[in-house]
Amino acid sequence: MKCSFCGEEIVKGTGKMVVRKDGKVFYFCSSKCEKNMLKLRRNPNKVKWVMKKKK
Repeated sequence: MKCSFCGEEIVKGTGKMVVRKDGKVFYFCSSKCEKNMLKLRRNPNKVKWVMKKKK
């Protein structure tokens, strides 16, 4: 499974799954990725530390 923000592979038994009210599921490898996507609403294409750019 991959992180919904940075695209890194999530090790089994770690990470966090978040489900929105509309039923969309997000997986996060760290609280840093979770905060950047949900609270700060950042675009992963514009963040320098994200290795794999989403298209």
